[in-house]
Amino acid sequence: MKRLGIFVALLSLLVTMTTGCQPQFHPGTFTDDMGREVSIDKIPQRIVSHVPSITETLFALDLGERVVGVSDYCNYPPEAGLKPSVGNYFNPSIETIIAQDPDLVITDGYSEGLIPQLENLGVTCVVINPNDMDGILKDIELLGRITGAEARAEELVRQMNDSLAEVASLVKDAPRLRVFYVFDAADLSLPWTAGPGSFADSLIAMAGGENIAAQAQSAWVQFSIEALCHADPEVILIDASHGTAVISEEALRAHPAWRELTAVKQGRVHIIDGDLVNRSGPRIIQGLEQMVRIIHPELFE
Repeated sequence: MKRLGIFVALLSLLVTMTTGCQPQFHPGTFTDDMGREVSIDKIPQRIVSHVPSITETLFALDLGERVVGVSDYCNYPPEAGLKPSVGNYFNPSIETIIAQDPDLVITDGYSEGLIPQLENLGVTCVVINPNDMDGILKDIELLGRITGAEARAEELVRQMNDSLAEVASLVKDAPRLRVFYVFDAADLSLPWTAGPGSFADSLIAMAGGENIAAQAQSAWVQFSIEALCHADPEVILIDASHGTAVISEEALRAHPAWRELTAVKQGRVHIIDGDLVNRSGPRIIQGLEQMVRIIHPELFE
C-alpha cells in the first residue's frame, strides 16, 4: 500500500508538471485594438508580423519559432532579421504574406487594404495598436491569450509593472526639468518633436521631465525656433533612429539660436535610441529607464 501511495503521488506530480507545461489557450472571440471581434479556435502556429513592435513582443513571449514572416524594419531581436521578409512596414506584400502560409497575421491597422484582402483569402488578422502604456500591457496579455502564451505574458507584464513602479518611486520628488525631444532635425529652424499622444511625451513625464511640446496640436509636430527659444529646454533628447535627421551637439553649438539654449550651454544634449522610446513593445521600459538616467542622473549618484 505504501508503494502504491508513492506511485500515485508521483503520477499526480507528473500530471501537474505536464499540465503546467501546456500552452494556456482557450478558443473564443477576441476583441482587437480596432474593436474587431476575431474568432480563433486553435493556437496559431504560423504568424506573420510586419510591425516591429509586434514582432518584438512575439519574441519576448518566446514565440519566435512560430514567426514565419516579418517586415524589413523588424530588426530586434537579431533573430527576427533571419525570418523571411514580407516587404516594408508600410506596404507589405500580400503575395509574400500568403506564401508563408500563415494562420494568423498581426498588424497595427495602418496598411490600407491589408486586412480585407487577407480576410478575403481566408487569413485571420488581429490588430494590435496601443495608445499608451496601459494599452501596451493589455495588448501583451491579449497576445498571450491568442497565442497560448498567457503565462509568459502575465510574467512579462508583472515585470514591466514592477519597473514602472520603481521609476515612479524614484522620480516622485525630483524636480520637473524642461525637456525637448528631437525626432528630426533636418531643418533646425523647424525641428520635428513629440507632442501629446506620442509615447515619447508619456515617457518624458514618467521620467520626471516636462515636455515643452506637451501642449502641441498632435503627437508629431514641427516646433518653431522661436517657440523653442522661449521654452528654453534644460535637457535635449535626440532620437538616434532616423539616420540623416540626427544632429550632433557640435552642430547645435554652431547654430546662433540653439547654442543659447540652457541644455546646449550646460552640455545636456543626449542621444537616445528611438526604437526603445517609440515602439510599443516590452523594450519601452528600457527607453523609460534610459530617460530617467538622462534627465535625473543625480538619482543614481
